[in-house]
Amino acid sequence: MKKRATTSASAGRQRLDNLAGYLFISPWLFGFLALTVIPIIASIFLSFTNYDILSPPRWVGLQNFKKMFFEDPRYWKSVRATLYYALTAVPLRLIVALSVAMLLNTSRRGVALYRALFYVPSVVGDSVAVAVMWRQIFGGDGLVNAFLRLFGLPGKRLWLADPQFAIWTLILLAAWQFGSAMLIFLAGLKQIPYELYESADIDGAGPVRKFFSITIPQLTPIIFFNLVMQTINGLIVFTPALIITNGGPLDTTNFYALYLYKRGFENFQMGYASAMAWILMLVTALLTLVIFKTSSRWVFYESEVK
Repeated sequence: MKKRATTSASAGRQRLDNLAGYLFISPWLFGFLALTVIPIIASIFLSFTNYDILSPPRWVGLQNFKKMFFEDPRYWKSVRATLYYALTAVPLRLIVALSVAMLLNTSRRGVALYRALFYVPSVVGDSVAVAVMWRQIFGGDGLVNAFLRLFGLPGKRLWLADPQFAIWTLILLAAWQFGSAMLIFLAGLKQIPYELYESADIDGAGPVRKFFSITIPQLTPIIFFNLVMQTINGLIVFTPALIITNGGPLDTTNFYALYLYKRGFENFQMGYASAMAWILMLVTALLTLVIFKTSSRWVFYESEVK
């Protein structure tokens, strides 16, 4: 009898502890349900409707997807612009980040200050202030044209109005914001055993051979992580295109997320925008899955060594 009472008391305390735990996490649970789960479910429903915010949703089935794939040429322009941006900006950012990380992988005096300075652009991230600054730099009377005039070159080019160069201003902005990837690379570089480089020196290996035979193989898990994260960021780029070029000229920078925003909040086609959002999610998930599936061929993990 005493044992049964003890067990009952223990179970009661356990229930109270569980209740206290749920109470503590209830703000997060409420936010997760209200701001994530419910909007996701609503967007699934709205993607099959014609909804303009002002009137109730009207069920149209697959009409939004049919229009997207077969009747909207601007949609495919946004897809091409986004893929071009991602396939160019992501490798360029990773190359710059790794190069700077290798330069800062030293114990010289003052290197911590340089690391902080190189990381600053990533702290502000895709902010409106950075986009406005970048728009001024590449404006008609901006810093780039002023620099060209110093060398006697034509300094009145309208970079943001030129279909050939406008997207490259955004790609350069992405490459400039390499700080987060740089820090991750730097952490990976510090984990590489120095004995490997010493052995390579004894064997007479040069800097290039050591880079491709030691540094890159040892960094493949870090490269894999940065590649996944930067690819996702590249596919959902929004703020720079909105503030700097607003999708122009001739839709050359009308990236997918920006076009989705215009459809939903400028044209009030929320059903169409929801359908676009789900296609973006599925494509992003598919590309991420492809990277994960192919990683076994080129990512090296030390724990796999027998």
